[in-house]
Amino acid sequence: MELTLQAPLDMHLHLRDEQMLHNIAKPSAHTFSGAIVMPNLVPPVTTKEAVIAYKARIEEAIGNEAFTPYMTLFFKPSYDKAFLESIKDEISAIKLYPAGITTNSEGGVSGFDVEELRPALEAMSELNIPLCVHGETNGFVMDREAEFVSIYEKLATAFPKLKIIMEHITTKESVDALDRHENLYATITIHHLLITLDDVAGGMLQPHLFCKPIAKRPEDRVALRRVALQAHPKVMFGSDSAPHPQHAKENCGCAAGVFTAPIALQLLAELFEREDALENLQAFISGNAQKIYGITPLAKTVTLEKKPFSVPASYNGVVPMYANEEIAYSIKEVTIG
Repeated sequence: MELTLQAPLDMHLHLRDEQMLHNIAKPSAHTFSGAIVMPNLVPPVTTKEAVIAYKARIEEAIGNEAFTPYMTLFFKPSYDKAFLESIKDEISAIKLYPAGITTNSEGGVSGFDVEELRPALEAMSELNIPLCVHGETNGFVMDREAEFVSIYEKLATAFPKLKIIMEHITTKESVDALDRHENLYATITIHHLLITLDDVAGGMLQPHLFCKPIAKRPEDRVALRRVALQAHPKVMFGSDSAPHPQHAKENCGCAAGVFTAPIALQLLAELFEREDALENLQAFISGNAQKIYGITPLAKTVTLEKKPFSVPASYNGVVPMYANEEIAYSIKEVTIG
């Protein structure tokens, strides 16, 4: 059996920088036409010059891979309309992080006072720049995303023309919010469609499945699968593929992040086939994102075949999800044009 996908898009990808960028950029880009690239570097990407320079480093690192990095800016409440107008053509979105909530987010937003955020968010609304949000509070780890839903709703109500992307949602509460507000959208990862917290810590701790937001309950996974498998028009695939060196994952201070980009399409194909939903996979991995972001990706055809694939132990020192295990689909061919 073969499956052909057109212009797959990853709408939430971490490529890091320096040596890590060179280690994982090619395998992360190989099967995708493009990706929304996260800006939480050290220091974060907050200026036009930094956006342009980071994009150039990505393009150098991917070499001959046909891939468009859709760049993002790290949100600051101080951004004004003049600045955003000057950078609009260089970015596809702006990413808001609550301060200290995840990797390299210390410079994020400390409070969510609407009036403090109003100048920047109104300017983004007028300029049609989407706001991507890592939606978690500082509460109990299993409740952080559900608690943040009220903040999403406050922002959606205060800025009805602002396109707000709830990133890597993990809860039924976030799924329910999608249909309550016209301007709320979401990305969903492959690992949150496959695992629950039990897979991470129900037996021996599995460090390479530890991520933020943490995997949740079975009923949350059911809700995520429902909208993903039907390719709900307001959801799209975003891997949140987040590489860390093996030593940073396999220690007592385990870094948060699951590395899935090189095997994401294969895992999605397996899941959608198993759930009798293959006819919706194209919309989930490309069609919906094109409509939501208003982008036309480069032409790239990925042919998968139902042939067992042994997931490598690592990709240049980064251990992927399901390392040393066998998955059902392989990449047969990637063609451009």
